[in-house]
Amino acid sequence: MDLETVGGLVLHTILSNLTPKDTAIAACVSNKLKSSASEDILWSKFCSQELDLNEPIDPLGNPTPSFKACYQAWREAFSMYPWPLVMRVKRCWGRLKNWLSINFPEAEATLRKGVSEVEIQKSERILKVKLPLPTRILYRFCDGQELKAEKSSGSAGGSLLGLIGGYSFYTHLVNVFLLPLNEAVLNTKAIMRQIGLSSRSKYIVVAASYTESEKFFFLDCTTGQLHVGTVNLGTEGEMIPCVPNALISSVHDSNGDQQQDAMLLWLEEHARRLENGMIKLREERGTRSISLFPEEPPFCSTAITNGVKVRASAVFVPEFADLPNERRKYTFSYSIRMSLLREGCVINGIPFSSCQLQWRHWIIHANDRVESDVNAEAVIGQYPLLLPGEKEFVYESCTPLPTSLGSIEGSFTFVPGRLVDPKGAPFEVEVARFPLQLPDYIF
Repeated sequence: MDLETVGGLVLHTILSNLTPKDTAIAACVSNKLKSSASEDILWSKFCSQELDLNEPIDPLGNPTPSFKACYQAWREAFSMYPWPLVMRVKRCWGRLKNWLSINFPEAEATLRKGVSEVEIQKSERILKVKLPLPTRILYRFCDGQELKAEKSSGSAGGSLLGLIGGYSFYTHLVNVFLLPLNEAVLNTKAIMRQIGLSSRSKYIVVAASYTESEKFFFLDCTTGQLHVGTVNLGTEGEMIPCVPNALISSVHDSNGDQQQDAMLLWLEEHARRLENGMIKLREERGTRSISLFPEEPPFCSTAITNGVKVRASAVFVPEFADLPNERRKYTFSYSIRMSLLREGCVINGIPFSSCQLQWRHWIIHANDRVESDVNAEAVIGQYPLLLPGEKEFVYESCTPLPTSLGSIEGSFTFVPGRLVDPKGAPFEVEVARFPLQLPDYIF
């Protein structure tokens, strides 16, 4: 068949099933193919498929005259990187920004525009490192978060707008931000001096919590692994890897197609957890933040007893880990959420309009061994009164374990009515077993 006699619709159909590269090659065959291959509707499809763009803009956000020009601008801007990796990184940031725009726009507003290749090279020279390819591209798309001090706290982390989020228990509050590249450089130099690591170290601080409880994440630029500091970071330089080593590959190979460092894997996993509802926003005293306590099974348990609903889950606290300590190697914080269903407290068919907690019983396991069996009044000194349909009462606590795997289960004793005016006999409310587990991905 002579392509010169083929109709435009047929040519468009053929070209739309080619890759952009093959389409460009086909354009060299004849003037008719060149004309068809230049149609903007074709390049709008390529921009949508590969870059998730629905308008022609360049990597800096500036409008371009056509989708073809848009595609060319993107390819030229990232010509030094494997294109499949560029597309993957853009999808990762797209997922995170989409979730933030819908659920947490105040945090989305802290994301900075990407840095230039020149700025990356300057930072590498200062720190004498070579960033893994995926991390370089991550910074090209987004230069971390804007760190603005809050008047109330005097610290950047005080706003609790960290993209990674955190947790709190007692007076310990963590909220992790992604650092801008210039802040990463400054923090790396300062922290390396503080903990006594060699100036030839290939670590760079990429994320941190600047609340009163510090927490630092270090990217190993040689291996591509991400680490988080333990309680012994300042004295021993002790860190824990945050991503399974087996998943990291080809972090400096610009010719392969399987490059993935821990930073990219970490952010992709974080996006997945946000999207599927495993972690969610929490609002406390009018302030919203991303809570790392799991909200879905199998890491969050739920039990309903006589109308009292109890949800429970735990998160590993790496900054409290003490690996040389055989009795307290790992620390977990757990979150208990209790509420009363709208029909109220129902005991033997008799409804009550309220109930109040009196006692708790915890059985804490390390592997399959009972580590502790606790019976005590109240929870963190409080006796929550539950009313139908009201917001969950939430409290957090923590427990150390000698093992990386364990669980907690137990019960609460409630009285119908109020402790000062009981309307019936006390009753037990189940707290279904929930895991304490060193995770594959540590945040």
